[in-house]
Amino acid sequence: MSGSFRLKPLLIALVIPQAAGLAGSLLAGDMSAVYAALDKPSFAPPGWLFGAVWPVLYLLLGIASWLVWRTPENVARTRALTFYAVQLVLNLLWPPLFFRLGLLRLAFWELCALLVLTIVMTACFLSLHRIAGLLVVPYCVWLVYAAAINRAVAALNTGF
Repeated sequence: MSGSFRLKPLLIALVIPQAAGLAGSLLAGDMSAVYAALDKPSFAPPGWLFGAVWPVLYLLLGIASWLVWRTPENVARTRALTFYAVQLVLNLLWPPLFFRLGLLRLAFWELCALLVLTIVMTACFLSLHRIAGLLVVPYCVWLVYAAAINRAVAALNTGF
């Protein structure tokens, strides 16, 4: 792949994670009402913060994936982008598990799997493009925080 800048691939890369996030939200039902009704730990943020944070994280993911996509085609790039795609699917599945289905414990374990996969993806991204890997670090940190909230909410609401 040449080093020239092409707008269309960047736009596609930016839209993909946003679309996955939107799909997860649509499948989740009324997240605000469910979140408001749950017992939450003291470290849980207000519900509006999620709506502000996720689009930024998806933007960073999109940029990171685009940077990796621009690296020379090889097995490592294919592996990294495959991990990226699978973690997006897991990301999309979490909101309906947690909010629509109320499977708080299963959502926690699914989120743990997402976190592990994302850490592996981050390592793959770092090996291909340092900036791409670093752009994913805030997402990893947020997933750790989200897992802690999920675990605490499950404990407070189901005795998990």
